[in-house]
Amino acid sequence: MTTAEVVGLDLQGRTAMVTGGGSGIGRACAVRLAAAGAHVVVVDVDATAAEKVASEINGTAAVADLAEDGAVDGLPAEVDVLVNNAGLQHVAPLPEFPPERFAYLQTVMVEAPFRLVRRVLPHMYGRSWGRVVNISSVHGLIASPFKAAYVTAKHALEGLSKTVALEGAEHGVTSNCVNPAFVRTPLVDKQIEDQARHHGISENEVIEKVMLSRAAIKRLIEPEEVAETVAFLCTPAASMITGASIPLDGGWTAH
Repeated sequence: MTTAEVVGLDLQGRTAMVTGGGSGIGRACAVRLAAAGAHVVVVDVDATAAEKVASEINGTAAVADLAEDGAVDGLPAEVDVLVNNAGLQHVAPLPEFPPERFAYLQTVMVEAPFRLVRRVLPHMYGRSWGRVVNISSVHGLIASPFKAAYVTAKHALEGLSKTVALEGAEHGVTSNCVNPAFVRTPLVDKQIEDQARHHGISENEVIEKVMLSRAAIKRLIEPEEVAETVAFLCTPAASMITGASIPLDGGWTAH
């Protein structure tokens, strides 16, 4: 019995689109949804990465810089499952935080998801079925210092997700956030480097004393664990879950 059969996930005949699908969480989501039968559009700013993942899962690569005007207009509109995953981080104290970098993160992680949802919802409404899954963060629920742009963007994404849930309910569309803590991805590797430099400590100490200090389970999350939660939200068993934020944080927000 396959994993897809175990969780009742059958996406045959469905099209899924995953932003930031060339690596990390996005790649894991693309692989998982393809395993369930979906044709996956792998969106990434890195053409080589997008094409590599797409070739592995018999999907379609779409190269797009979501910070550019009109980038979303070139992406498919006939999408049944949208995973808004693309993101980036910048770590700096507020007095030193570059305003242009703050704006850039909002464009990629808030405005682009809004434009993507706006683009695909008519198709979902027409089929009376759709799943919007936003890869938020534990930082969509709480804040941490030195991450003003990221925390702001993730909190905004939470609000967008809830609005989509309310508007989409009568059309068979659900919208939810998945809120992981630190996942073993290139983005987190870069954060570890930045935090080590800022605090003047080793990278191992960053993981133990900074990143996992509040978590009850002391390990980084694997991308595949996030992907399984995304997959579950597409199953019939999850059809009543909408407007929710699902923490995958090892107990971080239990404090």
